[in-house]
Amino acid sequence: MLGIAPVLVPLAATGAVLLFVGAIITRLRRGDRATVVGDVVYLALAAFVAWGRFFSAESFIG
Repeated sequence: MLGIAPVLVPLAATGAVLLFVGAIITRLRRGDRATVVGDVVYLALAAFVAWGRFFSAESFIG
């Protein structure tokens, strides 16, 4: 919103993707299959933000 270090947004989203991948793996190893759904939703949202910020049309133009 303020334009301060906009490169940090996709990096933070990528970090969140890695965090939730680890959370899903840990939950599956522990047998907590019922709680994986929330992690998958957050993973998808973070991946969407990372993909949108890394590969937006604006980043190719300017």
